[in-house]
Amino acid sequence: MPGTVVVDPQVPSAGARLRSGARVVICAAVPWYLCLWWGTSPAPVPAALPAVLILREDVYAAPRLAWERLLGVFVGVLLSTLALDRLPPSSLSFLAVLVCGCAGMYLLGRPGSPNQQVLITALMIYATALPGYPLARLAETLVGIAVVVLLGPLLWPPDPYRSAAEGLDAYRAGVGRLLDGVAGRLARGGPPAAPVPLPEGARLWLRPQACRAAFDRAARRRRTRRPPDGLDGRLGLAARSAVTLQCFTQELQERARGLGTGPSATPGAPAAAPDPALRAIVPLVRSTALALDAALRGDEFAAELDRARGLDLAHRAAHPTRHDAVLRAGLHLTHEALSDHLASRR
Repeated sequence: MPGTVVVDPQVPSAGARLRSGARVVICAAVPWYLCLWWGTSPAPVPAALPAVLILREDVYAAPRLAWERLLGVFVGVLLSTLALDRLPPSSLSFLAVLVCGCAGMYLLGRPGSPNQQVLITALMIYATALPGYPLARLAETLVGIAVVVLLGPLLWPPDPYRSAAEGLDAYRAGVGRLLDGVAGRLARGGPPAAPVPLPEGARLWLRPQACRAAFDRAARRRRTRRPPDGLDGRLGLAARSAVTLQCFTQELQERARGLGTGPSATPGAPAAAPDPALRAIVPLVRSTALALDAALRGDEFAAELDRARGLDLAHRAAHPTRHDAVLRAGLHLTHEALSDHLASRR
């Protein structure tokens, strides 16, 4: 449907999926065989679990996740061992493990993210009340975590700069489709904008911030490597335009409601007369979209920006009301972001 944001999820390539899968297999198999050689247990499953639970696309997050998992395993082992030592296996001892495990889960977790490993380990130890099993599980977990932390970053490490550039391209394409759909609907005299589904809209507008955060992390960790030329500035422009264009599209949706075409319109009620300011803003939307697309690609966009500013002035002269000024505000702020980006390039 024109005007609706349709953002394709950033699906990793087959090669990237193959590399991620191979990384998990290697980081799970190595600690498994190390523990078999060490003789911790006949089936050291806890040694393989960190590869599944800790490895992420951002392999540099493994140390923090590993510490949280190790702490959770240690506390869970301690809770179950103390409960089984002082209470015989019964409903009462199970309830004690359950309550203490839940308390430890929230005390050791981060806001909004409890450390579930505490409760999981406590229940597993309680269910496997074999001599030596608690220490074996702790040792196997430690071996698995050590392998993931030390070996994971060395196996096909992802390139954060390339990921940020790919995310920037995905944002550029999504914004282009959005503005093209809006302009097409307005040119045909249709409602300004269809309701934007929340997940797609959030993914579109939040993507530049996520890419910028990945770029900043890479810049801090890879001090010896220079990032691609101009990527930092283009990411900054994307982050600013995400805010300004979200403001513009939200205003369009409010206009749609005011014209009786939005989701809150009364069913069966006749639509209001077309708004001339909406039809007149079509060239401004298209020119802004062209300037932004060229700037995010790293191409020259000064001429298109001058044209968009001229259209902005013409629309302001033809439609000077406060209501129309609010409609143009998001596009005008986008022009300011483009102007600042152009100045920084020069």
